[in-house]
Amino acid sequence: MMPIGDINPTRRTPYVTWILIAINALVFFWQLTLSPRELQGVFLDLAVVPNNVTRDPFGVESLLDGLRSMFMHGGWAHILGNMLYLFLFGDNIEDRLGKVLYLALYFISGYAAVYAQVLIDPTSQIPMIGASGAIAGVLGAYLVMFPRVRVRAIVFLGAFGQVAELPALVVLGFWFVIQLVSGVGSLGAASTADDGVAFFAHIGGFVAGAVLAFIFMRMVPQPPPDERYEMLYQRTGRSRF
Repeated sequence: MMPIGDINPTRRTPYVTWILIAINALVFFWQLTLSPRELQGVFLDLAVVPNNVTRDPFGVESLLDGLRSMFMHGGWAHILGNMLYLFLFGDNIEDRLGKVLYLALYFISGYAAVYAQVLIDPTSQIPMIGASGAIAGVLGAYLVMFPRVRVRAIVFLGAFGQVAELPALVVLGFWFVIQLVSGVGSLGAASTADDGVAFFAHIGGFVAGAVLAFIFMRMVPQPPPDERYEMLYQRTGRSRF
């Protein structure tokens, strides 16, 4: 199942989301100028390496590595997939929470993702890169804040796919279950080395984003749920049933 859009218009221009996408793109294009050997050196020196973080979890260098890791990617599929999810879901979280709380949610979720994966595999010397953990936090927040909003997704049935409109609870809940099952299945195996996916970073980021959404929604006045959804679907000119 791959989301391709949501029926969730925003009230304000999502400048922060666009800036985050732009920074990720600029860093990736810079990576493309490096040779494979140079790029591997950059990952080892500037990104999160769990074994290094374990030695000094909250030191300045570990914190900087965590921040830099959130803007590095391992290839075209990696960055395009991440930016698609950020583009589709980030604007609504920014719109609802405001720029400051949105950024707080994004980066706190990113760090939660780093430490979740480090706890699972503390001696790994494989660099962790990607915005996936931070974006997982955005997905967790979206599920909490907009569970009934319809999301357009391609549902794959064997070799074929069909576009369907499903509640965010189904689309993002399915995504989280896949991460959870894959993460549990990878325990005891060198999953990061084998397939390049740090599942527990996704899980940690998602849970952090969901928890922060509960907290931040109480800091920012929210319309009653029924009124919020009615307003939403009136703006799209559609019935929600």
